[in-house]
Amino acid sequence: MAKKVKEKKLQKRGKHLGRSSGGNAAIWVVLLVAAAFMLLPMVYAVSNAFKPLDELFVFPPKFFVSKPTLDNFTDLFTIMRQSWVPFTRYLFNTILITAVGSVGCILVTSMGAFMIAKGTFPGRNLIFKIVVTALMFTGYVTSIPNYLVMSKLGWIDTYWAIIIPAMGMPMGLFLSKQYMEGIPDSILDAAKIDGASLWHTFWHIVMPLSKPAWITVLIFSVQNLWNMRASNFIYSEDLKTLPYALQQILQGGVARTGVGSAVTVIMMVVPIAVFILAQNNVMETMASSGIKD
Repeated sequence: MAKKVKEKKLQKRGKHLGRSSGGNAAIWVVLLVAAAFMLLPMVYAVSNAFKPLDELFVFPPKFFVSKPTLDNFTDLFTIMRQSWVPFTRYLFNTILITAVGSVGCILVTSMGAFMIAKGTFPGRNLIFKIVVTALMFTGYVTSIPNYLVMSKLGWIDTYWAIIIPAMGMPMGLFLSKQYMEGIPDSILDAAKIDGASLWHTFWHIVMPLSKPAWITVLIFSVQNLWNMRASNFIYSEDLKTLPYALQQILQGGVARTGVGSAVTVIMMVVPIAVFILAQNNVMETMASSGIKD
């Protein structure tokens, strides 16, 4: 009875603290303006991809295309067909690196996060502090050490020079660890009592419960690997990625400005599509990663 009375008081208090219809409308307007502002660069990029050359160089520049054409895309594929390495080979290399690297990143970061979040081994806190410290370093800082390590392992000019470093994502491990700490220990203890092994507990209990976390890691990994040129680690032309090949096309000068606009659209389609399909999981991960009981 007392619990019901308390719930009614909280509901009444929530109604008093709630926003008015005018306040909600104002918030919607602000959010729509902000969304439109962030969407403008993508709309402009897509519009440029369908502009003929005379519209690309008109001054003052026009935001929307007047006479849309597919010439930029047809010219792009014509140039790619003239290359001695087929376009499909570059695409295959990029898809292979992105797929294997992303799956490996999810497995490595999830397993590491599980042991740090729920393990009881000595040095656990020290390892997590090292992971947090690694968040401060960008890929430019670690590029030379990565090259030296890959060279010692004999992985230069192979797919592994890109895939293996991509599996160690400090941000992914941090987010996964913070999320897994919210999984009740009682569930893991019940699985242990039922005779489940550590791997069974991780794969069949922890991974499904932490789906928002590892999908967020998947988005970050796909965005990173899909746009990876890998020119510092891969030198064989038949192993190079699609971003590298498209970058070489852009060096053709002013005449390939339209082709460059088409390249921009092609490269941003996959990361944006992946993010749109999984954005709810990203929001849930970000919201819960900092909440602790």
